[in-house]
Amino acid sequence: MTKSKQNNDQFLKYIKWFWMTIFGGILFIILLFLLASFGAFGPLPSFEELESPEKSTASEVISIDGKTLGKYAYENRTPVKYKDISENLINALIATEDERFYDHSGIDFRSSIRAVVMLGSEGGGSTITQQLAKLLFHGEGSRNIVERVLQKVKEYVIAIQLERQYTKQEILTMYLNKYDFLNLAVGIRSASRIYFGKEPIELSVKESAMLVGMLKNASFYNPLRFEERVKNRRNTVLGQMYKNDFISKIERDSLQKTPLNLNVNKEGHSDGTATYFREFLRDFMKGWIQNNPKADGTEYNLYRDGLKIYVTIDSRMQKYAEEAMKEHMTNLQRVFNKEQKRNKTAPFYDLDKDQVASTMEQAMKRSNRWIRMKSNGASEKEIKASFDEKTNMSVFSYKGDIDTIMSPYDSIKYYKQILRSGLISIEPQTAHIKAWVGGINYKHFQYDAVKQQKRQVGSTFKPFVYAAAINQLKLSPCYKLPNTPYTIPKEKYDMPQDWTPKNSGNEYGGELTLKQALAGSVNVITAKLIDMVHPKTVVNLAHNVGIESEIPEVPSIALGSVDLSLYEMVGAYSTFANKGLRVEPMMLLKIEDKNGTVLEQFMPNSKEAISEESAFVIINLLEGVTESGSGIRLRTSGANYADDIVTGYPYQFTNPIAGKTGTTQNQSDGWFMGIVPNLATGVWVGGEDRAIHFAGISKGQGATMALPIWGLYYKKLYAEPTLNVSKEAFERPEELTIEIDCRKHKGDSDAADIKINEDPEF
Repeated sequence: MTKSKQNNDQFLKYIKWFWMTIFGGILFIILLFLLASFGAFGPLPSFEELESPEKSTASEVISIDGKTLGKYAYENRTPVKYKDISENLINALIATEDERFYDHSGIDFRSSIRAVVMLGSEGGGSTITQQLAKLLFHGEGSRNIVERVLQKVKEYVIAIQLERQYTKQEILTMYLNKYDFLNLAVGIRSASRIYFGKEPIELSVKESAMLVGMLKNASFYNPLRFEERVKNRRNTVLGQMYKNDFISKIERDSLQKTPLNLNVNKEGHSDGTATYFREFLRDFMKGWIQNNPKADGTEYNLYRDGLKIYVTIDSRMQKYAEEAMKEHMTNLQRVFNKEQKRNKTAPFYDLDKDQVASTMEQAMKRSNRWIRMKSNGASEKEIKASFDEKTNMSVFSYKGDIDTIMSPYDSIKYYKQILRSGLISIEPQTAHIKAWVGGINYKHFQYDAVKQQKRQVGSTFKPFVYAAAINQLKLSPCYKLPNTPYTIPKEKYDMPQDWTPKNSGNEYGGELTLKQALAGSVNVITAKLIDMVHPKTVVNLAHNVGIESEIPEVPSIALGSVDLSLYEMVGAYSTFANKGLRVEPMMLLKIEDKNGTVLEQFMPNSKEAISEESAFVIINLLEGVTESGSGIRLRTSGANYADDIVTGYPYQFTNPIAGKTGTTQNQSDGWFMGIVPNLATGVWVGGEDRAIHFAGISKGQGATMALPIWGLYYKKLYAEPTLNVSKEAFERPEELTIEIDCRKHKGDSDAADIKINEDPEF
């Protein structure tokens, strides 16, 4: 055999092995794909899973003005449709992640070969469809090379299935809806809201570029931690958009010089607006779900089934209410802290040393630390000792959380000193709850001061006494009673002792009209009125107008000795503004499933509580409170009251306002109820315990503690005309038989004109 023939045979042998290797490799790859498609490397998604790949969708709370107030979710994801995504975002995504997205059927072999040859230095080989397959059906890639190859094969098979099942637009939408952008931002809608405070359709070019840049590795490109790194990645995306002719060179160069301009709006349950309302709604929804199963008998999952819960809250009004509360409470807390520096038992008054120790011990026993240690078998001595050990912690302040070193005992005392507040607004005609602020900060103070808490209501209860007298006896606001001490004997109402209420400051003398008496919150005249109609009449009227709590049928309720919730009080006052028609407060409009099918529509529940005439006369009486009584500050220019608590609050309201202040014993609670024709709002301010309060009435009264929040809130409401908060007068009944103009009123000048009803008909 010649040497040339040997070389030729050797060459043919190499050629044979070369093609055998090529075809063998191809056959092996085909075999891998076939095995993968038959499920040999693990189950593939079923047809049903491909039909509905997005299994977990957050339920969404939507305000009456169409804004998302919050979500209930295992993962904070609310899918959007393709039409709701900015074209800038789609362009950035395709330019960066898959330039030939519209030209392949799930696999871009050119990119795959490039990725293998260049070892990924020129970019990955996965298409957007493959990345979606990975997100939907197997998550993070394995570090084991063999397992990763098998995963990749499954990825290819699923990608082809997805391309057959969905349009290109649907694939892009699913991918953006599924990706976790960190910081509770799962999906593009959450990401755009959390990082930029806007909807996906509103995203600009540079905002879109930043979010697309995060797709490479959200942890590595976390904008809340690595701003400069994220900016560089964003600029790379802008470069890709220029390369693919989506933006001009001038646009690229100018945008690359700009900062990220984040507008962070966290969406954890402790974040955002209406946090207390959303927690109350969550409890309501648990009961609703139990009573409203799906067609197949199974229960809805609040965290996965994507319910849309439409509520009566107005996001703008809610925002203004929260801002007003924070603004005033920041100032009020500063004044309170200043006073406590001179208080030896701070933050408590009225308690001796032993009582303070007992109060603090009870607080410790209610803490999570005590409960946890006790359940783990620790002795009481060990538990108490742990409360004296200093530790690192983050505590609340109005300027933001403070990282500090403090013992658990001192932290309890610190939080005790912080005053609390609550606010709720109701539209009387519809009973729609428009704003619900259950406290100053849900993360740190989760006890809801609107619905959950009940406190003594003080003089804010007096209008129910006046309403009972007017409704039953047809008294005029001009009717006069002597402002003199008044005693109700114990035998009359089976009391342990005679009841002789005192006026504030022990001021007596002369006669006062009912309008003057309510404006000045005169106790003795209120006592005479409840005796004229009987306490049971007052209790019945209070229940009729909306008070649900039990009220004892004793004369002392006239001065507000009963504990009631802010929710009840504002609901009841709304009845006066709604011409005597009681409508049960509403927080829900409708509930839909994720497909938009209405599951339940909510309707108002109403009844006549008192006559329209009586309701109007009560409103007239309450207007006197803001015209010349304890609510007169709403008419002023913001004078320096009570050691500058309200400096800079130039209310100067000139429109009709019906209102009532309330202050309980020792200034433990400050209230203000304020009504304009189409909005009733109540505010409460006080300490966690009744012993936590201002030392004197000037700073501790409702007109100083609570009224400023109402004033600031309504100033904000009136500054936005689209809210249509009324400035008009309350509507007068067509037939008004009770005279409200004291210049025209005649007779009925003393108590002898009315017989006290010893045994009234109820």
